[in-house]
Amino acid sequence: MSSMSVPTITLNTGSDMPQLGFGVFQVPPDETAQAVTTAFEVGYRSIDTAAMYGNEEGVGRAIASSGLPREELFITTKLNNNAHGYDNALRAFEQSRAKLGLDYVDLYLIHWPLPAKDAYVDTWKALVTLQQDGLIRSVGVSNFQPKHLERIIDATGVTPALNQIELHPYLTQEALREFDREHGIATEAWSPIAQGGVLDDPVITSLAEKYGKSPAQITLRWHIDIGNVVIPKSVTPSRIRENFELFDFELDPDDVVAIDKLNKDERTGPDPDHFNP
Repeated sequence: MSSMSVPTITLNTGSDMPQLGFGVFQVPPDETAQAVTTAFEVGYRSIDTAAMYGNEEGVGRAIASSGLPREELFITTKLNNNAHGYDNALRAFEQSRAKLGLDYVDLYLIHWPLPAKDAYVDTWKALVTLQQDGLIRSVGVSNFQPKHLERIIDATGVTPALNQIELHPYLTQEALREFDREHGIATEAWSPIAQGGVLDDPVITSLAEKYGKSPAQITLRWHIDIGNVVIPKSVTPSRIRENFELFDFELDPDDVVAIDKLNKDERTGPDPDHFNP
């Protein structure tokens, strides 16, 4: 299956982003280049990394050796939590860009709002500057709640292109997704299968049997069907391929609703309102 099979969403900047990407969270730096190379071979063209992951250089090596045209790729990275503030953010972005070996980044995100630090507005202003300078095609955020989003929009007049949040059948985030929709912000899911926590759910396993797919494929297809951008991660070649094979079926509307109803407001990661490392 070619990368042409992956649907795209158009961000509020006019850039098209593949709805399915490859995440490298917790991929060891020395395994990253090979994992991303495998993802490229399977057909992924969107890669999601972050300064915090410590593996931007591995992503950069895979890009450089891929032979793929830069315009076919969509590369996302994120600002580290220790780099909030206007000048800090400018410097941190340049470090990430150098590690990736790129002239520009397609999407750059503030990784966490860190409300106790209260510097995310000035940090956002730095991202807007970098976008105006042509170094970032689209700017966005990760783990932002509506009040955080409203504040940066009010302060700058610039609405994030995307909000990457923890999102899976046990944490469907309906209110936050609706806020994003109303403001033209794309929603992207991290931890899309709840670190495997939803894969034994009876609803998911029964649908896997119905469609002849794996529980992970059912869950990832649910994300696609409800409009999320999704970035599953794996270092296992067979799993990398399996996670890509989502476009030869779609879920019946009643089955999408059945998965929607699994919500427990159950997080696998920190609460953004209180996470201040």
